Amino acid sequence: MSHVGVPRGEAAPANHRRPRRTRAARCLALVTAGVLGLPALAGCGSGDDEAQGVVVPQDIAPAGRDQVADGGAVRWAVDTTPATLNAFQADADASTTRIAGAVLPSLFTLDERGRPQRNPDYLESAEIVEREPKQVVLYKMNQQAVWSDGREIGAPDFVAQWRALNGRDTAYWTARNAGYERIERIERGANDLEVRVTFAKPYADWRSLFTPLYPKDVMGKPNSFNDGARAGLKTTAGPFTLKELDRASGEATLERNPRWWGQSSKLDTLVFRTVTRDKRAAALAAGELDIADIGRSTADRVALAARDAGAKGQQLNHGPGAAVTPAAALRSWAIAHGSAEEEAAVELEARRKSREAIKKYADEQAALRGFVIRKSLEPAYTQLALNGTSGPLTDDRVRRAVARAIDRRALAEAVLKPLGLPAHPLGSHLALAGQEAYADSSGALGDQDTEAAQALLADAGWKPGGAAAGQKPDGAKAGSAAEKKKKSTESEADDGMYIVGDESDSDSKPGDSKPGDSKPGDSKPGGSYGTESGTYVLAPAPAAALQGQALRMQARFIGAKGSIGAKDSAGSARTKDSADGKKKGGVAGAYAPLGTAAPTAPAEAGAARGPLGKNGKPLTLRFVLPSGPGSESLRTVGEKISGMLERVGVRTEMVKVSDDSYFKDHIASGDYDLALYSWPATAYPATDARPIFAKPEPAADGTLVVEQNYTRVGTDHIDQLFDQAMAELDEAAARDLVKRADARIWAAAGSIPLFQRPELVAVKPGLANVGAFGFATPRYQDIGFKKAETAKQGKN
Repeated sequence: MSHVGVPRGEAAPANHRRPRRTRAARCLALVTAGVLGLPALAGCGSGDDEAQGVVVPQDIAPAGRDQVADGGAVRWAVDTTPATLNAFQADADASTTRIAGAVLPSLFTLDERGRPQRNPDYLESAEIVEREPKQVVLYKMNQQAVWSDGREIGAPDFVAQWRALNGRDTAYWTARNAGYERIERIERGANDLEVRVTFAKPYADWRSLFTPLYPKDVMGKPNSFNDGARAGLKTTAGPFTLKELDRASGEATLERNPRWWGQSSKLDTLVFRTVTRDKRAAALAAGELDIADIGRSTADRVALAARDAGAKGQQLNHGPGAAVTPAAALRSWAIAHGSAEEEAAVELEARRKSREAIKKYADEQAALRGFVIRKSLEPAYTQLALNGTSGPLTDDRVRRAVARAIDRRALAEAVLKPLGLPAHPLGSHLALAGQEAYADSSGALGDQDTEAAQALLADAGWKPGGAAAGQKPDGAKAGSAAEKKKKSTESEADDGMYIVGDESDSDSKPGDSKPGDSKPGDSKPGGSYGTESGTYVLAPAPAAALQGQALRMQARFIGAKGSIGAKDSAGSARTKDSADGKKKGGVAGAYAPLGTAAPTAPAEAGAARGPLGKNGKPLTLRFVLPSGPGSESLRTVGEKISGMLERVGVRTEMVKVSDDSYFKDHIASGDYDLALYSWPATAYPATDARPIFAKPEPAADGTLVVEQNYTRVGTDHIDQLFDQAMAELDEAAARDLVKRADARIWAAAGSIPLFQRPELVAVKPGLANVGAFGFATPRYQDIGFKKAETAKQGKN
């Protein structure tokens, strides 16, 4: 699956030597491209399974260590050669994280359900020992844990990392400091293996800190932090050590750590090799890779290779030449053997190239039979982003109408069903199925409902025929009277209506914490936002105001109760359409007298009567999608969404841009109306997700400071719920706050989660404990080749 992105923390790539410090998440924002084509309120789904989500287990061919042979080398495809090995710098990427996970301490790892688990290789214990007057966490390190130079892992390393990442010393070019800025001091305990961390402010996500943990000789001084770990790591402390990072060949070579105190690595060598997604099928077939994340097209080829194993030399019915008809083949032969010498020469050359392509493809298919596909759901989700500062979408009624027009279940089925994976739309922005914080809060916005979407659009002033030149909408401009009304601090109707600007929130404040308690450095969008000064006040017409109020009341209720029956936020009954959107019934086979004019085709039930418009302008949204070779399936999903919007009278202008510019020049800069991209999930949503949904703030120059909220839709109340969750040490209460924040995010309708992304990995069948990991952190020391007798037993 091809992907494009920047680390959570930057609105656009920055010079790695001077990135802004943020508390952003550690992962990439991914553009769902190649993998896409593989193929109500909490508790308000059709059943308990749907409300809680369906968990798909990891697929890694698990085997006990006694069943795995010692020795061997594995070549594992990665997307990039890392620009840095310092995971806390702006240009760190997924390859950086992969290498760090194998060679550096991870104090907490994630299990299959995305829950943090103490890593006994490094920690004997880690717990909160004091809550009042301040939170104190005591870490007791494994007494055997040492760096590769023989020094104990302990308090000096914690202190150095805290000082580098707390944001107080600007000489450190850090990309994020989430949580470290909350620490007041770090002290040595009874010995260097005991570390006492005292927090100035309570921090619920304290387990996210010090992973990965770097040695003090990397973190201790700005120069060593900024440049010392970009091309190498002299000191490590994992099951593997970094032998070489060869950027010329695009390979990072790891070897077994002789000082490793835990269970010894089964493999002698682990090589991370840079191979782009579009070249992985050929690299697998050429025997250059043993493990590779792949997209749908490569997965299809591997599946076809297995199916054709018994073909015994017969020509394949797929690949180059498969679409050539007998008539076309006869015509080609006739031209190649005809009297027109020039045409014959050209045709003979074309036939030669075709034979070579067919043979190459057949050879590759034969080689691909040596791989299996391991599949699960990736810890990331695909969303439809609605730019809240762009044209008609500044009106939350239009955003909600777009959301209500989309059949999320149909999209999930189109992507996941062909893979045999559960096809359920995702019900949360902040957690995935199986995580303890997961609850289906989509009812705060409402299910797909064509009539409800049309009612919202009509209330916003978008009506059939409204695009006619010079036509004025009926009556006064929608919301004009409301715009003149003074905003009441007691009103519920305006929460979520203010994209930026007005600092007071109309909701009763959930707590005294302020969104600015731990402000990260923020990036600025690269686009212009018109002649406005940065304040976008959305004053709804009376009916929409009541609808907005109802949505937020529902969101509050779900946050408090966690369950409620699904409601129609527009007040209309759900239509009883069939799966294709058409009303069932009707009479077929009727005849009219000869000469009767053919009747016009009836409109689909509930469909808009032509495109909508207002003030002489049509309702058209720019839908920006990547144009790369691995993005065909993403564009297909976009086209499905476009068709769904067409039914309610919303036209879309599909704009295709290069993969390289898709994120930095369009998503991050706000140059789009609609877009599809993905966010990775996290075990720490209060910390990692807050920048993604933080209310944009106006900067002194009139631009918006958006953090990672590329939809630019947010409210003070959402920020406050995140801040409360981040400071809540009662885990159940913190999860409840996260669920309440999610309901509010749904009601604001800036981001519409569609489905969890599929994860497909091609693996040599003899490899154990590796494949589609899902949420779980890989145990690199357990990966290896099955012993011969174990492999034979597996085949029987």
